[in-house]
Amino acid sequence: MFPEASPAPADATRYTADVVAVTPDNQVLLIERDWPPHEGQWALPGGHLDPGEESREAAARELAEETGVLVDPEQLRYVGRWGQPGRDPRGPYTTDAYLAIVPAGTPIKAGTDARTARWWPLDSLPSPLAFDHSDILAKAIAGR
Repeated sequence: MFPEASPAPADATRYTADVVAVTPDNQVLLIERDWPPHEGQWALPGGHLDPGEESREAAARELAEETGVLVDPEQLRYVGRWGQPGRDPRGPYTTDAYLAIVPAGTPIKAGTDARTARWWPLDSLPSPLAFDHSDILAKAIAGR
């Protein structure tokens, strides 16, 4: 029998990937979080990288799992990395964010970790967004 793997130290950085999915008619896809932290708040689709997974692939996978929207990972445009201390109440988290341009009217369906998925007009977003997603969204939209 193999010994159980030791859990990561509490101060170990965890890695995630988020997606800013927007349409040409200025709608952005957000999910309503179904788990703490920020349960019930709106957020960008995203989540943890699986072992050995690159962030671009994780971003596309999480977008599909949480919203049903399928994108080719190679079509995702890198926006930046966020890893400021305190950005996540669970401890050190670093996220790579990507931009996806998808057709207007792309159907969505809430999946894992999402209570609801919804298209929001960029000029009428819920506030506040979970984590630092407002900052990520602003940078992604500015660079489109």
